[in-house]
Amino acid sequence: MSILKKPIVTEKATALNEKGQYAFEVTRDANKVQIKKEIEQLYGVTVTGVSTIRTIGKVKSKFTKGGAVSGRRAHGKKAIVTVKEGDVIDFYSSL
Repeated sequence: MSILKKPIVTEKATALNEKGQYAFEVTRDANKVQIKKEIEQLYGVTVTGVSTIRTIGKVKSKFTKGGAVSGRRAHGKKAIVTVKEGDVIDFYSSL
């Protein structure tokens, strides 16, 4: 099973690409060493640093005919990966 779920392509994450940093959504039990190995294997780049962020699921509620329904989005984990200067990860090459 893959540790990486998907790349994060938002305005803020795209701004990091200019600095050689890329954002990924990863599984909650993944550690920095596993993330580094998988990125290097999948994209053929040299990873110089990995930062991880654990996110807490947002509490959501809505009002329906049957009354108020509340729940929570899933918890998650993100990884900000810094690659060696000159290396580039192209998310759109396989489209």
